[in-house]
Amino acid sequence: MTVPGAGSEISIHSYKHNGQLHRVWEKTLVLSATSTVIIGANDKTRVRESDGSIWTTSEPAICYFHKNYWFNIIGMLQTNGIHYYCNISSPFLFEDGVLTYTDYDLDVQVYPDMTWELLDEDEYEAHKREMNYSDSLDRVLHRHKDYLLTWIKQRQGPFSHEFIEQWYQHYADT
Repeated sequence: MTVPGAGSEISIHSYKHNGQLHRVWEKTLVLSATSTVIIGANDKTRVRESDGSIWTTSEPAICYFHKNYWFNIIGMLQTNGIHYYCNISSPFLFEDGVLTYTDYDLDVQVYPDMTWELLDEDEYEAHKREMNYSDSLDRVLHRHKDYLLTWIKQRQGPFSHEFIEQWYQHYADT
C-alpha cells in the first residue's frame, strides 16, 4: 500500500457496505502518515453527500485513521472546546490520492467534557438487515466500538486534548 506524503492533499471517500458512495470530503491536508496511521486536517472543506447535496465544514478538524482499528476519529475545534465524532468503520485504504473506508452507521459523539453518546443504533440495525452484515462482521464492529469507548474513557490517542491541539498547531503553521 502506498502512503501519502506529509503536506499532500487527499480526498476522503466513505462508502456503505453495499459499495454505494456515501460521502466525499474534497480536500484534507496530510499532517503525518505511516503504513498504519494517517493524520489529516481540514477546515472549510466541501463535502458532497450521496444525494448530490454539498455543504462546507464549519470548523477546523483533525482526522485520525488507523489501519488496524474499525473506527476513525474526527476532532473538531469548536469555540466551546474539542468535539469528537467517531465513525465505526472499516480500516482505511489509500490509493491514488484517495483515502477510503466503509461506514457502518454506528457513531460516537464525544463532548468537550469527555462525556459521550452512541448514535444511530437504529440505522445500524436497519442496514445490518438490508445489507446482510454477517454475524462475524457484527462481532468485529461491536468489539471495535468497545475498543473506541475504552480509548475515550482513558483519553487515549486522539482523545487527549493535547493531541488535537498539537496537530492543529502543526496544521496552522503549514
